[in-house]
Amino acid sequence: MPRTKIAQVDPAYSTSFQADRRRLSWRGLVMKRIVFAALAFLAFEGAARAQDVAAGEKVFIKCKACHQIGETAKNAVGPELNGLIGRHSGAVDGFNYSAGMKNSNLQWTEENLSEYLKSPKQKVPGNKMAFVGLNKPEDIANVLAYLKQFGPDGKKAP
Repeated sequence: MPRTKIAQVDPAYSTSFQADRRRLSWRGLVMKRIVFAALAFLAFEGAARAQDVAAGEKVFIKCKACHQIGETAKNAVGPELNGLIGRHSGAVDGFNYSAGMKNSNLQWTEENLSEYLKSPKQKVPGNKMAFVGLNKPEDIANVLAYLKQFGPDGKKAP
C-alpha cells in the first residue's frame, strides 16, 4: 500500500515514518561530514609529507657554503652535486676525497643520502665534511627532492 494511503489509515505511521526519515537524513549528513573530514585530513597529511622542491632549495642554502649544483657547478670545498642520486661515493673527477669517502663504496640512493644527511660522520666515518647534519626528516626529504631534479649535466629534468 502506498505511504499516503497508509498515512490516511494510520496517522501514527505518517509521523513515525517522517521522524525515521529525518533521523536517517541527519545520520547520513553526519557520516558524510566525517568521511569528508577524514579524506581532507589524509590529503593534507600526504601533501605535507611529500617532498617539496621549493622548500628543498631553501634548505640547500646550508649546503651552498661548500657545494654547487646546476649547469655552471664546479668543485669547491665539496664536490659538485649534479646527478648525485645513483652516483657512487667519491666519483667526481677532480675532487680530492677523504680516505673515508673513497673507501665507503656507497651508491647514493635516497636511503643512503637520507642517512648521510642526518649524520655524515656516523654514516661515513673519516669523511672530511664538517657539516653536522640535518635534524628534521622533512628537511632531508625536501633537499633530496631539490637534488633529484638535476641531471649529471646540471640541467633540471623537465
